[in-house]
Amino acid sequence: MMYRTMFPRDLFAELDRLQRELQHGSDATPSIRGLARGYPAMNVGGTPNSVDIYAFVPGVDPASLDAQIEKGVLTLSGERKAETVPDKAAVHIDERFAGRFRRVVSLPDDIDANAVSAQYRDGVLHIHIPRKAAAQPRRIAIQ
Repeated sequence: MMYRTMFPRDLFAELDRLQRELQHGSDATPSIRGLARGYPAMNVGGTPNSVDIYAFVPGVDPASLDAQIEKGVLTLSGERKAETVPDKAAVHIDERFAGRFRRVVSLPDDIDANAVSAQYRDGVLHIHIPRKAAAQPRRIAIQ
């Protein structure tokens, strides 16, 4: 006599698939500062002389990246190609992001958008935006 079960043969694989779908649908991951959204992960910081943005995009072709500054907003977009998996291979865990992405960062008013530089090295895109000379702190000589 053969018993039928109500559950799929590999229950844990099915639960893992459902969890991935839920995470992909919400596109939000918790962090110490609340909900961090999107890909790529970014670090944004500033000094009195510049604003520096680091976008972590390993495995992305630099030619597929597009960075634009318009009206005080930096837009970074691009595409990460999906890994090709042989037809008969079973994927058990798939945590690597693939597809088109877009991140938007508001910039301060005192940046010099005409002097921006961007470098891609070892999967990290570094965008350096200097501040305008008029906005630089300066020492006033007292006589």
